[in-house]
Amino acid sequence: MDAVNSLMEGFATALQPEYLLFALLGVIIGTAVGVLPGIGPAMTVALLLPLTYSLSPTAAIITFAGIYYGGMYGGSTTSILLNTPGESASVITAIEGNKMAKLGRGAAALATAAIGSFVAGTIATALLTLFAPLLARVAVNLSPADFVALIVVAFVTVGALLGSSPARGLASLGIGLLVGLIGTEATTGQARYTMGVLALSDGVSVVLVAVGLFAVGETLYVAARLRHGPIPVIPVTRGWRNWMTKEDWRRSWKPWLRGTFIGFPIGTIPAGGADVATFLSYASEKKLSKNREQFGRGAIEGVAGPEAANNAAAAGVLVPLLTLGLPTTATAAIIITAFQSYGIQPGPQLFQNQGDLVWALIASLYIGNVLLIVLNLPLAGLWVKVLQIPRPYLYAGILTFAVLGAYAVSFSTLDIVILLIVGALGYFMRRFGFPIAPLIVGLILGPMGEQQLRKALQLSQGNVADLVLHPFAASAYVLLAVFLVVGLWLKRRQSRYERALEASLAATEGHPQAGVDHLWEPGERPTDVRTDTIRAELAAERARAARGEPPQP
Repeated sequence: MDAVNSLMEGFATALQPEYLLFALLGVIIGTAVGVLPGIGPAMTVALLLPLTYSLSPTAAIITFAGIYYGGMYGGSTTSILLNTPGESASVITAIEGNKMAKLGRGAAALATAAIGSFVAGTIATALLTLFAPLLARVAVNLSPADFVALIVVAFVTVGALLGSSPARGLASLGIGLLVGLIGTEATTGQARYTMGVLALSDGVSVVLVAVGLFAVGETLYVAARLRHGPIPVIPVTRGWRNWMTKEDWRRSWKPWLRGTFIGFPIGTIPAGGADVATFLSYASEKKLSKNREQFGRGAIEGVAGPEAANNAAAAGVLVPLLTLGLPTTATAAIIITAFQSYGIQPGPQLFQNQGDLVWALIASLYIGNVLLIVLNLPLAGLWVKVLQIPRPYLYAGILTFAVLGAYAVSFSTLDIVILLIVGALGYFMRRFGFPIAPLIVGLILGPMGEQQLRKALQLSQGNVADLVLHPFAASAYVLLAVFLVVGLWLKRRQSRYERALEASLAATEGHPQAGVDHLWEPGERPTDVRTDTIRAELAAERARAARGEPPQP
């Protein structure tokens, strides 16, 4: 009952006209940005961080939550109409949804994605409402050694399970930890790695790193991948009320529910993120469906289930973020940065010290889901027009806002230099397949881990064994081993499934998977999907056409 009463108080805050306006603004920006290929919610939140300092903490966090959910909704539009997934979690939607669009059923694919996202987001937010306060009550009694164990779990799982290569993920984590050491050491007051630059004595701003990696680096990378001109957009039929037939509803509602209960628990634990949830959902639907022959050719279940899993995982990510202060995705790390920019530290004390803010945030998630379903169904044609924005204007605008925002942090030209250096680092990391999220997680949690480690060693008088003798800490390390085994098994299973799916798609006409190459080359993408077979077949087809030979059946 306490959670219900607190949620009602949160609704009383979130339903105020001012906060409703910010929630609406967030979901509109999130959807619009999610529609644009290659620009996700992490980049948007990072880009807007310096521009929201004049807002109250509640207004800013509600806006970011709207962007977070809106970006998940908008990503399906790009995948379905362009066959260009903006992130690895949208690969399956691109395969099945784009095939539906080519068959003239793009409207049905958009509708089942939007409704499935609404169903999954609402149920997952309800589960967040129930479980987050319970976990926070347990976490309040944790010792510094227990927090060290939790941070180690976050480091190892995020570094090893995000991206296609554990070695690259851990290398990215190491870079983040190194950047986090720059500044003045809190206990001794000694400067570390400042290279004599006085402005670095306070450390490198997380906001600058976030904007540099996600706004500058990601923009340079995506612009480079899309430099060959615009991609033709498949038109959407009008009359949204008739988009889904009774048969579509019958085939979609069970995948929506199954995807929700697959995605939420995977989102709450550091076991690979939403991309693992979407592939597990797709594999489940293909196994349970009575229309298996349609998979790979435009099965509506292949859109409904993975989209529901994607959005449920997004809500699940908020459980460890709000209760333990542990980010398990790139966007979650940026949201933690947003909290910290207002002097608020997510963690066990958050529900006690900032209860009004937390419950207003959770209530705004319910409201945002309703706003998103209203915006996405009847206004799909409007979002399609966003895809027609000329790319040079789009990326020039992003870079301009990034530089202005970086300068606004402390009005220092050194910040712009740091922004450009970090942006170049982000570009080369994306270019060579190093995931960005572990770097941000290392930068945010590194100083926190160091502080908790010092406290734990002081309390134990330097006894290192005490770090693993606490019951909770020992349990956390056991769970770490389980997470690694399960997570690596899931990633391996996902990789095998992707290769088998690619082979079956390459045997069908049209090659729907080929659009994935607009953003990723082999070895560069967040997942390990290979496209060599499709590339070879397409090259052979072009060669036959150039010689005037008829296409092979």
